Amino acid sequence: MTADTLLTLSHTLGGVGIFMMGMIVMTEGLRSIAGDAIRKALMRFTKTPVSGAVTGAVSTAILQSSSATTVAAVGFVGAGLLAFPEALGIIFGANIGTTITGWMVALLGFKFQLGSVMLPLILLGAMLKLFFKDKIAAFGYTLAGFGLIFVGIEWMQEGMSAFEGILTLENLPADSFLGRLQLLGFGIIATIITQSSSAGVAATLTMLYAGAINFEQAAALIIGMDVGTTFTAAMAAIGGSTEVKRTGFSHVIYNLFTGFGALLLITPYIILVEKIAPSFLVDQAEIALVAFHTLFNILGVILVLPFTHSFARMMEKIIKMPKQLYRQKFDISLLEDIPLALSVIHKALEEELKALLLHINFLLGDVKKGKKANLDALEKALNETQNFIDKINLENTNDTNWQRLIDIIHSIDHLQRLFDRCKEDANRALFLKTSDRLAKERVLLIECNEILLLDIKAHKYTKAEHCAKARAKMIKKDVNKERDIITSLMANDTISIPNGTKNLKALRWLQRSSAHIARIVYHLEQAVLSAGK
Repeated sequence: MTADTLLTLSHTLGGVGIFMMGMIVMTEGLRSIAGDAIRKALMRFTKTPVSGAVTGAVSTAILQSSSATTVAAVGFVGAGLLAFPEALGIIFGANIGTTITGWMVALLGFKFQLGSVMLPLILLGAMLKLFFKDKIAAFGYTLAGFGLIFVGIEWMQEGMSAFEGILTLENLPADSFLGRLQLLGFGIIATIITQSSSAGVAATLTMLYAGAINFEQAAALIIGMDVGTTFTAAMAAIGGSTEVKRTGFSHVIYNLFTGFGALLLITPYIILVEKIAPSFLVDQAEIALVAFHTLFNILGVILVLPFTHSFARMMEKIIKMPKQLYRQKFDISLLEDIPLALSVIHKALEEELKALLLHINFLLGDVKKGKKANLDALEKALNETQNFIDKINLENTNDTNWQRLIDIIHSIDHLQRLFDRCKEDANRALFLKTSDRLAKERVLLIECNEILLLDIKAHKYTKAEHCAKARAKMIKKDVNKERDIITSLMANDTISIPNGTKNLKALRWLQRSSAHIARIVYHLEQAVLSAGK
């Protein structure tokens, strides 16, 4: 290669890098601006696989990141906020949303040559990011990323001359089914290396626009890049929870299905376009390619959506849910989306609290509705939850998630102390079970726990908080009265000192346990309120 060829080649590679950086920066800015709204929309509008697909497509188009949408879907399933089939709809729709990048490149990047025009926009974005905070800073980040995308496209176009004499039709696989399969493989490899199908699509469009490759070759490469996007999901799924594995491998299977279908669609698509507009594939090849990319993704969603529940059942049979007690697998990928991570933690705290309430009722003699917990498994679950909470670091106290995190930390603290009451002081609860003198207070706590279990299951936290608080006050009042009575009986020797001490310890256990329960429910309620702000 000559020095000029190396220089233009470096322009091409640099253009790809600038484009990728632009996508990363713009996605981060968009996530800061619209992330919470998108997350709420995913929860609000995802009621069926169809609505999930539409919501997934729109959210991915807005955020410019199918990964962000997929991570959210996985987290919602893991937290029990979405059913697996509904999450599948989101993932299928995300594939459609990713095609918006191609349209942006084809319609703006090539038609208007915006690279130089965008340089002041990048400066403005950087200034907004440096001198402002919150939404304005995020908007600046988005502007800067948007500008970098078009600078990257311009650099790729300028550097594409380096491929003259290298990427010729003779040097590339022949236009046969086998040749297209080879190009599909190249597309997969390119996406795995760059970890960005958007960058691959932009580079392919640039090569097509420059005439370095023809439409058929570009179409095969684009299909390969769509399949290649599943590599990250597959790698994450290997060490992930059951929900992550199901979701990740569903993404792989679905993209393989649409990829194979798209490969068969290339020739019919070319015939149809040439019949409708004979010169379109020559004059507007890049737009025709983006239209093909969008078309096969839409067709894939239309074909698979009616069978979403069957598809979900198949994945559930292939990847079975292991039998776990109170355990929530916390995936590190959730830390990329703090509100989602907090939602998953909140769900885990709910399950751990319900297990403790049932165990307390069991200790107090409620044989019908109480249930003995596996304390070793529950202790591990509480420790895992606490360790995951410790991984969330919010340096800015103005962060909208700050108060929610504070309440979650209070909840796990009281849960740990309530667990200690159940494990280390269980004999005091067992004494309550057999004490006629303390029967009223014991029934108050049992009834309170039964009400809380129903309210928490129905997500009626305000009602649960009022009940827990009221019962804790009643128990405290009764305990204070009973403590005075017992100490008087101990003083006049009606009750022996050892027996009286057991009564007092049991009363203390009852009061502390009811107080911890009230505080846990209160902080869980406050965390829910903070999430809704």
